[in-house]
Amino acid sequence: MPVLLGLLGVLGFSFTLPVTRVAVDGLDPAFVGLGRAAVAALPAGVLLAVWRERLPDRATLARLALVALGVVFGFPLLSALALRELTAAHSAVIVGLLPAATAVMAVARAGERPSAGFWVASGAGLAAVLAFAASQGAGVSVADVLVLAAVALGAVGYAEGGALARDMGGNRVICWALVLSLPLTLPIAAVGAGAGGVDAPADAWLGFAYVAVVSQFLAFFAWYAALARGGVAKIGQVQLVQPLLTLAWAAAFFGESVGAGTLIASLAVVASVVATQRARVGRATPRTLRNPPPGIDFSR
Repeated sequence: MPVLLGLLGVLGFSFTLPVTRVAVDGLDPAFVGLGRAAVAALPAGVLLAVWRERLPDRATLARLALVALGVVFGFPLLSALALRELTAAHSAVIVGLLPAATAVMAVARAGERPSAGFWVASGAGLAAVLAFAASQGAGVSVADVLVLAAVALGAVGYAEGGALARDMGGNRVICWALVLSLPLTLPIAAVGAGAGGVDAPADAWLGFAYVAVVSQFLAFFAWYAALARGGVAKIGQVQLVQPLLTLAWAAAFFGESVGAGTLIASLAVVASVVATQRARVGRATPRTLRNPPPGIDFSR
């Protein structure tokens, strides 16, 4: 079940780079990067009100700030800025580093202890992604550095959010991160909209709608629940398939070619994911959720 939830979240995330690329062609990247969080904060706030949630304690607020730093501010904004210059396919291979970065942060922030077999399997998947990146001519530019920074911050948000979801539930983690960030995301997005204008083609607005509703909100319900139930390091490796899915969407919807190298990388990455799921990962025992909300809670 955790793996299936993880795959569901990854499926939602896999469209993020291509549709962000479309969105920033017509809209300001700051508006796309942070406006998506401001929009997603609206349904998040409604859910918290329906669940009659109380403001988290100070320690939890500090942890939610780390989540927001990674998945509300860091990854969305930096990737949107980078995609003004990079293609979705180019960015996707760099984002392939995210599972390895998440595993490292799982050790630092989530108290997990992956086995040697896990690290070997994870390293094999990482090597496949890096080899594929090299074959695609992924060089190092300012935009590449922005994507690398986005990956680093995204790993912090994933690891901290997955660990926190053990106590709160994955849905409440992302909802609180979005609502607490609104005093910053809303004015920054408004400034970005004013600077770049909002007179954009329909496809740009459709791309923005997708990243706001799915990438920034719904996909995290499944993703954080999977991390909480299956372990941040272990489930995080499922995201190795995301660059390959992103390339598939880029080929299907934007006419980019997919060669033999992509197919070989796909098989290698899938094999790595299977191996990481069979490896042992020691982790902290999840605690019982405090005051779980009514209705469906993916983290249970």
